[in-house]
Amino acid sequence: MGLRKYSNEVVKEAKRVRWPKPDVLFPTIVVVLVIVFFAAFMLFVEDLAVGKLLGEIERVFQGFKK
Repeated sequence: MGLRKYSNEVVKEAKRVRWPKPDVLFPTIVVVLVIVFFAAFMLFVEDLAVGKLLGEIERVFQGFKK
């Protein structure tokens, strides 16, 4: 299959897609963004906690090096 035929088929399929109405699309976008920001915040907090924990473990084991 050539590139031209492939792109023509893609355009034809895109025209047959039933795109959501704006009154459905925008609340969905808001929900997705809220979930993404919540997940990013949770990963940030977990990263801080693990970093602090590993820092404390490293500090404890520094005494054994002497």
